Amino acid sequence: MAVAAAAAVGAAAVDANSAWYHGLATPRWQPPRWAFGAFWPLLHATTAWSAGRAWSQAGERERTELVVALTVNLSLRTAWSWAFFAARSPRAGLVSTLLLDASNLHLIRTTARRDRRAAAALLPYAAWCLFATALNARITRHNPRR
Repeated sequence: MAVAAAAAVGAAAVDANSAWYHGLATPRWQPPRWAFGAFWPLLHATTAWSAGRAWSQAGERERTELVVALTVNLSLRTAWSWAFFAARSPRAGLVSTLLLDASNLHLIRTTARRDRRAAAALLPYAAWCLFATALNARITRHNPRR
């Protein structure tokens, strides 16, 4: 439920059809718009599965640690959409995605202490976020006044 809520709140900020977004200089290697819509639901699903699996195998103390790590991660995931799209700030988006990358590492480590399979399921999400960080960095570099 938390993953779906974070996805909905983040999606509310995204306007990939805005004149502002289309006015950004983007690299040739940016995926087509449909790729984001295709990958994110899968990444949300694996995050939810991973959280549920690790939660079900954790003790009370570990559950608290997992909930905190996941809550921070989902908050940062949502914050990126608002920083980049709603605030129209590639720089703020870059800061958000760098924090998200650090949070992904922490979430994977926290999850791995309870369940390595659940942690491994988070690796595509972390990889996609690292790719998004590189993309965001390139957009920031090529749009210094935005």
